[in-house]
Amino acid sequence: TMSSNSSTLLNEENAQGAKTSAECLESLLQTPSSFQDNPLQQLQLASQEVLEKAKKSGRSKCPRCNSSRMFYCYTCFVPVETVPTKEIPTVKLPLKIDIIKHPNETDGKSTAVHAKLLAPDDVTIYKYPCIPEYGEKRHEIALIFPGPNSVSVKDIAFHLQKYTKKGVCASDDDCCREPLLKQAKIEHEEEKNLNECISSSRNDGTRLKKIIFIDSTWNQTNKIITDERLQGLLQIELKTRKTCFWRHQKGKPDTYLSTIEAIYYFLVDYHQEILKESYKGQYDNLLFFFSFMYTLIKDAKCCAGKE
Repeated sequence: TMSSNSSTLLNEENAQGAKTSAECLESLLQTPSSFQDNPLQQLQLASQEVLEKAKKSGRSKCPRCNSSRMFYCYTCFVPVETVPTKEIPTVKLPLKIDIIKHPNETDGKSTAVHAKLLAPDDVTIYKYPCIPEYGEKRHEIALIFPGPNSVSVKDIAFHLQKYTKKGVCASDDDCCREPLLKQAKIEHEEEKNLNECISSSRNDGTRLKKIIFIDSTWNQTNKIITDERLQGLLQIELKTRKTCFWRHQKGKPDTYLSTIEAIYYFLVDYHQEILKESYKGQYDNLLFFFSFMYTLIKDAKCCAGKE
């Protein structure tokens, strides 16, 4: 989650006026670890020259609401005037993404807007409590949320079958109402259908149509996750990865990711585990803004002697 960090950052740099750009560069060259420690350096990103230019020119107007912003408007989901849309990469996703934003989550601190800016055709942002009804399509939708019933990405195909007519019973009670012999026959057929569907799903990767992310602080999440419209959805947990987010939530483990990081890492896992394809940076540009801000803030802290 992110705000007009760049303007705050630039003010901070001005306040540290004792160091010139040359001194800053010299400092960075003397501490190569500031680059080596950057876990985002291996990303295959489009040129960020447009962001470098925008940073130098400072804040600019949003073409829709005329608000003064840095890089993009986080309320209109569009780049500012100094960042031409044609110079922003576009990422095509293998499925649709819904982001449910907590009403108290500060717009300017959210990284969810990155996904909308970079994958506009595949991402929709909703402000809670205005969210869709997902019940009828829960056999093709999953929710990213760590919990006691969450499953790994590689097991998505198996568990989604429980929500289809060919899958297992909707509840254990339904199964128990059948006579034992009939129940055994049902279970045999279900297992056969389940294996066929899993095989098909793994081959074409199309069974999962939409993934839902919650954009809020972890302390705010409970209000959304307990909403009746999200009950019964398959919950997915991501492999343990450490966040690079500069606004890390105090007292929370470093495995708590920002929204854009969670989206990116899910898609990488999905690409490898479900689509069964080698990952060659197809979704790296989702971190186009994130990686730029990460480097900008890390370098600024270095110049200010904070590292």
